[in-house]
Amino acid sequence: MTTPNTCRHCGYPVTSMSPAGPDFCCRGCAGAFALLGDLGLKSYYSRRSIDPKTRPLRPDTDEIAAINFTDLVSTDDKGVHHLNLMVDGIHCAACVWLIETLLQKNPSVLHARVNMTTRRLRMAWNGDIADVDELVKPVLQMGYRLIPFDPAALEQATQARNSELLRCLAVAGFAAGNVMLLSVSVWAGYFQGMGGATRDLFHWISALIALPAAAYAGIPFYRSAWGAIRNRRVNMDVPISLGVILALGMSLAETTRGGPHAYFDSAITLLFFLLVGRYLDSRARGQARSAAEHLLSLNARSVTVLDDDDTRRLIAPEKAKPGMIVMVAAGERIGIDGEILDGQSDIDTSLITGESIPGIAKPGATVFAGTTNISAPLRIRVTATGQTTLLAEIVRLMENAEQGRAKYVALADRVAKSYAPVVHILSGTTFLGWWLIGGIGWQDALMNAIAVLIITCPCALALAVPVVQVIATGRLLRAGILVKSATALERLTSIRGVIFDKTGTLTTGKPELVSNTENEGSLELAASIAANSTHPLSRALVRAAGNVTPVANVSEHPGQGLSAELPGGVVRLGSRAFCGIAENADLSSHVAGPEIWLQEPERSAVRFVFRDAPRHDAEQVIATLSARGFDISLLSGDRPVTVSQLAETLGIRDWKAQLSPADKANEIARRAEDGKCDLMVGDGINDAPALAAAHASMSPASAAEISQNVADIVFQGDRLSAVIETIDVAKKSDRLVRQNFMLSFGYNLITIPLAVSGMVTPLVAAIAMSSSSLIVIANALRLRSGSDKPVIEDRATLPVHAQEAGAPSV
Repeated sequence: MTTPNTCRHCGYPVTSMSPAGPDFCCRGCAGAFALLGDLGLKSYYSRRSIDPKTRPLRPDTDEIAAINFTDLVSTDDKGVHHLNLMVDGIHCAACVWLIETLLQKNPSVLHARVNMTTRRLRMAWNGDIADVDELVKPVLQMGYRLIPFDPAALEQATQARNSELLRCLAVAGFAAGNVMLLSVSVWAGYFQGMGGATRDLFHWISALIALPAAAYAGIPFYRSAWGAIRNRRVNMDVPISLGVILALGMSLAETTRGGPHAYFDSAITLLFFLLVGRYLDSRARGQARSAAEHLLSLNARSVTVLDDDDTRRLIAPEKAKPGMIVMVAAGERIGIDGEILDGQSDIDTSLITGESIPGIAKPGATVFAGTTNISAPLRIRVTATGQTTLLAEIVRLMENAEQGRAKYVALADRVAKSYAPVVHILSGTTFLGWWLIGGIGWQDALMNAIAVLIITCPCALALAVPVVQVIATGRLLRAGILVKSATALERLTSIRGVIFDKTGTLTTGKPELVSNTENEGSLELAASIAANSTHPLSRALVRAAGNVTPVANVSEHPGQGLSAELPGGVVRLGSRAFCGIAENADLSSHVAGPEIWLQEPERSAVRFVFRDAPRHDAEQVIATLSARGFDISLLSGDRPVTVSQLAETLGIRDWKAQLSPADKANEIARRAEDGKCDLMVGDGINDAPALAAAHASMSPASAAEISQNVADIVFQGDRLSAVIETIDVAKKSDRLVRQNFMLSFGYNLITIPLAVSGMVTPLVAAIAMSSSSLIVIANALRLRSGSDKPVIEDRATLPVHAQEAGAPSV
């Protein structure tokens, strides 16, 4: 929707010289408007929300004719063409809908998805590569620009936006602190006989600090408000901007005539608190936007291709073709999906399964991009590269999930839709009523109307959410819990289920020896051999034995184990098959779990069994959450026998094992369709899509970087009680926010009739504005009460002397 003197397509002003008539600024916009009419997509104009910081949608006919995208197209082994581009000019979700709809109207297009967070367009189609220019032409005709997907350019734009907010925040914080000190002096002077000259001096100093600071620090709000007004919309920034400008204007007028009251402190303090919330929200969005790109960085930098004449050459992973033979050295990250032709090794598959124990890879096994070859060189036949690998599929799952969560609307924005129009109507009615009916001059009528706007200045309303968020995040930070998303605490209040990953989340992520032998010499011998290996189970064996001296003459057999030449003969340490043990043999215990066998000449084999131990307070946290009525689930990529044992130990009835990253994300999506809002707690790379898909998400500080980037909340330490602490703080924050809204509305119900009736003096307005904000802040400060210690105390982990002294847990 646009005003009569603005373009009906892009919103730009229309001049009398426009070649396209009074409704459009140029022929390109007129053509775009007509095209949407022909396609039945004019509802876009009523859906869209124009962002004033984003380039207007003005089609460039020269650019449309000149661009050729064929060199950017890739084709998979099924003959399907793929194109990845970055879209410039996206304003809102309506733009995403429009672009996808325009592309999908072509029957050749198999799918077209736009991620609003990363602005990435992914399209696939059948037909000729040369068709790409005609396929994307309707998008260009709307005024969007399509450029090669460049994460660096996107990151640069995000950094620039964050830098602007940070500069505004610093200016507002400096000004608010100094002006508030001056205001406190003025307030104290009312009761201690401060002279008028001194008071006026303080007011002028406040004006010199607050006016330029507010002019600069308020730019993000003024720009957003002007964009909304220009397009006949109202958002929360409109009453904020009006309130700040009018408060500063009336304060300056009062100061000029030597009046006793000024509102510089209220205006600049409001901007400071709002900028804190705005900056934190922007940082969280930037981290979510870069999460997928961090995941892509896990791919190999290059792959070694073995040609038919046995020559080797390095190429980029995306340049490899299905059928090529790739050499992967020990310790190297695999850059393609493929099938092992030759070699046997241990593969770190935590990316896909989340299991901390490497798996054995033999000829015929499938390996995936992003996993790591640990033990021995491998020859692999390429089956998938680039956008067709499983790693790329994980990226797509994450982007789709992030896009769904981005549609969540904060409570303050929902309240603003009805609050702002009511305030403006009341102010306009007051002006007209006093001027036309009350019979007073328009200047006095205007002052009454301004009094309504000032006394209903959304200081208390606008502070209701950010003050509580700042205090809540500060309390959680002292407890070692970092809140990254501006809406995370609000979303946590509506969760009904908590879903946990296994390895590294419910467990410590490190294997521990749980089955030992009565012969301590066997453990010491096994550990002295294992000290020559970096395998996780070997390290766990060494930790269990303590200080041991590595033996010499140890040979490593990739994917099998270790052998040592000792005086008594060859000693083997490794898998069942490597030690010659039958598959159904269990000579030491019936404990299930990862195992290592020790086989000495002319002696019975010894079995060492390991487990990934649960976190110290995991069982208590699960019991507490269940008692509160939360639906507890366990989703893992590990083996069923291992998952079932942990689920039984912790009292979790609902569990699923051997799940891929897509399976986890799909399970959460299925529960969401059933109306279940879940909190996902995970740490692995394979948990990233599920963390992004969940209604809210948490990750430990020991998690993979990609999981920490995706998660809403990151907690430190070995205790899961952070989950309960965060939920408790979120629920209390929600109560306080709603109480603040009630206090704000109650304040307005009392003061608005006084302002409309013309009974509000400058003193009443000053006291009302300050008191409403102070009451909201004081109510939010109640959140500081409460312990920052863990909610659940595991005294078994305390030192003996601390337990005897009754010391609290650390």
